[in-house]
Amino acid sequence: MTTAEPPARAAGGLLHLLWLASPALPVGGFSYSEGLEAAIDAGLVSDEASAAGWLIDQLHLGLARCDLAVVAQAIPAWQAGDVPRIQQLNTWVLSTRETHEFRLQTEQMGRSMLEWARSLGELGAGVFEQLLAAGLNPPSYPVAMACAVARSGASTRDSLLGFAFGWAENMVQAAIKSVPLGQSAGQRMLARLAREIPAAADHALALEDAERQAFTPGLAILSARHETQYSRLFRS
Repeated sequence: MTTAEPPARAAGGLLHLLWLASPALPVGGFSYSEGLEAAIDAGLVSDEASAAGWLIDQLHLGLARCDLAVVAQAIPAWQAGDVPRIQQLNTWVLSTRETHEFRLQTEQMGRSMLEWARSLGELGAGVFEQLLAAGLNPPSYPVAMACAVARSGASTRDSLLGFAFGWAENMVQAAIKSVPLGQSAGQRMLARLAREIPAAADHALALEDAERQAFTPGLAILSARHETQYSRLFRS
């Protein structure tokens, strides 16, 4: 029996997700370490094993319970045109950033998503217009990204996998540059993260509003220290 070719809509959705997950997307994700650089400075991360463990913990304890959960809830809200719900989610993201650096990151990347969509014109499939009409001031990155993936035709779960993998690529590159590590070590770390991402996505999908949380106090302390760190490569 031959396997049928996937419909054009499914293929288009996959390509759209690959596009949005790419580190080449001009939203500045490569310029942030999300506290990892401060952890290295403090001696908490010093090699491949500790860097991989750190990022896996951050994936499950931070990203899955916060930004991934927001993306999971924002995608159907964008598809339904539920602006009050979108605004509620955006306000939650902005108000739960634990440090000034984390707040600036989500604002900058959200604005960059808006500018990216504007620059595409009609190729942006209305993403810029939809973001603008929602009146988000400013749009947070997870909510803005959810708007872009909501129009792709991809499933919500696949969208979360793409979002998380894009995050993982940026964070592994941050570890390679700041530990420092070699490219082979980076690939092994990315392989470990890729094995963990499906469980993180499923966790995010299962969370209700009251179960979402942004509570990583150790990471918040490191992020606050990073603001005055003497020598650094990254913006957070």
